[in-house]
Amino acid sequence: MAAWRSLVLTLFPEMFPGPLGQSLAGKALDKGLWALDVLDIRDFARDKHRSVDDTPFGGGAGMVMRPDVVDAALCAAKDGWTGRVQDGEEGSGRKAPVLYLSPRGRLLTQGLVRDLAAGPGVALLCGRYEGVDERVLEAHDVLEVSLGDYVLSGGETAALVLMDAVVRLLPGVMGNEDSPGEESFGEEGFEGLLEYPLYTRPAEWQGRAVPEVLTSGHHEKIRLWRRAQAEEITKRRRPDLWARYMKDRP
Repeated sequence: MAAWRSLVLTLFPEMFPGPLGQSLAGKALDKGLWALDVLDIRDFARDKHRSVDDTPFGGGAGMVMRPDVVDAALCAAKDGWTGRVQDGEEGSGRKAPVLYLSPRGRLLTQGLVRDLAAGPGVALLCGRYEGVDERVLEAHDVLEVSLGDYVLSGGETAALVLMDAVVRLLPGVMGNEDSPGEESFGEEGFEGLLEYPLYTRPAEWQGRAVPEVLTSGHHEKIRLWRRAQAEEITKRRRPDLWARYMKDRP
């Protein structure tokens, strides 16, 4: 099976792989468990100054990334790297989506992360300035994705977060294959819940002891305790998630 592939279109290619070149993601990249390609959008500028932006129609602050420049970069990506994946490597039949990191996009959830990890890869368009001309997003059927209700200086840091979330779910990346299912928003009976409290040695630290059930060796009691803790933490800290969890329960 072909490795999961990520193509980043950016004005700052030197930001990649960045932290993804370290730890689990970095080791997986070295082993070929996933692949990263970076395309410099400025290479597709049409003038000697390599201009990629212009003033917005209708007035307003800031600059907007030009549709002709971004379109040329996206077309090159589709003709090259993305084109191979969109044809369905290894007979997957799935196309690699083009995502634009934007605060107005679909919220990046663990469910979306799992869906992306199950596909052949993704192309990530990183915006700068005030954003990208709307017409090029429409022309390429780009899916906008947001990390949350806040604004970053550019899409690069958001792209790093998205890739990190996906890569750790790929086969062979994490040492313990059960780990993703036991984390916040995981599977294995904890889907939709925040993670339960974690403890390690020493068993007592500054007068604080590890809950007795965790040292009992009784696996079913431990499972029930962890689930109860996950439910209580979710209910207290994220009432929105708790309401959704209760609604989805059979």
